[in-house]
Amino acid sequence: MIRSRLLSSNPRKRHSYLAIVPLPDETAAFRAYRVLQSCGISPEHLAIVGEGYSSPQRIGLLEPWPMATAKARQFAVRIGTSGAAIALLAVAVWHWGFDYPLDFHLLSVIPACAIVGGFFGAVLGALLSFLTEGSTVGVYHHHLRQGGYLLMIEGSQKLVRRGQDVLKQYMSPKAR
Repeated sequence: MIRSRLLSSNPRKRHSYLAIVPLPDETAAFRAYRVLQSCGISPEHLAIVGEGYSSPQRIGLLEPWPMATAKARQFAVRIGTSGAAIALLAVAVWHWGFDYPLDFHLLSVIPACAIVGGFFGAVLGALLSFLTEGSTVGVYHHHLRQGGYLLMIEGSQKLVRRGQDVLKQYMSPKAR
């Protein structure tokens, strides 16, 4: 699930849900927005994303590459640090447990494990980012590049479900 802050920024942690509805054109997006408003959903819980409305970056819908890069860095640092810590522990055990002298070859294991761990962490982080949030975000960005619009509903679980139900009735062939 993609999280954004459509509501005013509040330092407290807020439990909110988000629904994103892709719509083919500006008219459909504006009609759906008005239908939700007429059903009692406040405009502060709604956002239209597309040409002439909010930009994807403004509401927190980032491009997949920056997301993958950030996740790769985060995993590289965490797993690289863990690799160095495990290697340091292994060297200490090897030195004290087996009475092996500390020399360059034994100590070079520590940075080697950190580098290998960092590399694998970066690869893992990038893959996880692309396979989870990145793929969804990529689909939404593609929809926007094709001239479509996104209607976003954020709020409590009950509010988001009510908005989705209203839009299902509105978007069904019977309602047209």
